[in-house]
Amino acid sequence: MLPTTSLRHRPSELGDPLQERQLLDLLRRLQKHRHGRRAVHIHLSKLRAYNLRGEQVRIAVHFFESLVLHVGGALFPLANADLVYVWKSAKLEAIDEAVMRLRTLFSEDPLAQGDEDYQRARFCTWYDLETQYQEIFAVAQRLHEVELKRTRRLATLAEAANKASAPVKLQPVSADRMCQLVDNIAHADLSSMMRRQPICAITRDAPPKVMFRELYISIEDLRDSVIPGYDIAGDRWLFQHLTKTLDDRMLQLLIKNDDSEISRTFSVNFNVGTLLSERFIDFDRRLRAATRCTVIFELQVLDILSDLRAYYFARDFVRERGYRICLDGVTDMMLPSIDLDRFGVDFLKLIWSAETLSSAHEDRLAELRLAVKRLGCARTILARCDSAEAVSVGQSLGINLFQGRYIDELPGVYDSGFAAVRKLALRSAAEAAANAAERARLRDLRNQPAYV
Repeated sequence: MLPTTSLRHRPSELGDPLQERQLLDLLRRLQKHRHGRRAVHIHLSKLRAYNLRGEQVRIAVHFFESLVLHVGGALFPLANADLVYVWKSAKLEAIDEAVMRLRTLFSEDPLAQGDEDYQRARFCTWYDLETQYQEIFAVAQRLHEVELKRTRRLATLAEAANKASAPVKLQPVSADRMCQLVDNIAHADLSSMMRRQPICAITRDAPPKVMFRELYISIEDLRDSVIPGYDIAGDRWLFQHLTKTLDDRMLQLLIKNDDSEISRTFSVNFNVGTLLSERFIDFDRRLRAATRCTVIFELQVLDILSDLRAYYFARDFVRERGYRICLDGVTDMMLPSIDLDRFGVDFLKLIWSAETLSSAHEDRLAELRLAVKRLGCARTILARCDSAEAVSVGQSLGINLFQGRYIDELPGVYDSGFAAVRKLALRSAAEAAANAAERARLRDLRNQPAYV
């Protein structure tokens, strides 16, 4: 039986990635002992960025960790999130089952979709070491070289950062440079910069439940990719000009509709003017009528107040079409005076501020508590939650819906859609027969030439 590599992170030698090096070492030792040895390379690194969060990858590793304990072999969780499993065993059923469960786990990602052989080969590559040893060894060498370069580059950057006397300050962006940025992104592919963040219902006695997700284009990624070193959000009016172009690009991405996320309820932040544009009319025309109720448009309160007549026109139009609206950017100072019926919206986003809410007097909290009760706890979202304190204060105000980086890291938030995976072992006999057919197709794929 092959030695089993540890699944816990262990520090490697400086500039020498541990798992990639151990994979190469194992393959070298197996050069003269290849008979009956097989391997599978799971290409998790090719998943969309939002599926590569630590929680999902840990679940994927756990599937194979239990497999190693029962079947033996060696598992290598690589730095790029790929998994390589090498074994010597006739027990192919368990390996097929683990791969199938991984495909189910990531079934919403385009990488794990499709029934054709070439589509299945995108998710994983099977190797018979007796006949395909050179292929897998070449892949392992390449993975090691890539990670070696990346590790050394990061070490160099870290050393340079440690020597820096002061943090780099972002420069203000000029009108000319902002116009240049707008021109650059007008036709660029921004799909890799699309992010999604869950809005969760959190009560004291139940785990977080994802109600819907906000889709947005990462401003930090956009800045670092196109105009690094500049603060593109520093000037409100120049940034507003940029957001009009970003709205247009987001609509194009939604029209393209190759993301399974937008088949469920989601929200997207737009300018009021975007809802009156030709691009939006085109988007509305292409969207199925039954799908419109799953779309929530988030509109900034300051944008609304700058032109109430335009807002009322846009609001009546989108609501008549079946869409919903969320009033975004509401501060705790604004909250008591907000009238949702007057604005005609379905949700409201209150921005968490530790400075004003953490130390608020009880009279002030009581006023906010009454406001939340009047607006509706199921309609009020506390956004930008960056700590447990934010959730605690929000719950004390009667708020049940939360969004922010702290919420992103709560257990169960990003694996809440994976419940079906845990039910695989409980499937009926009829479903088991379907699984057997799936395994037979995977077995046929494994016997084909390696796809790298």
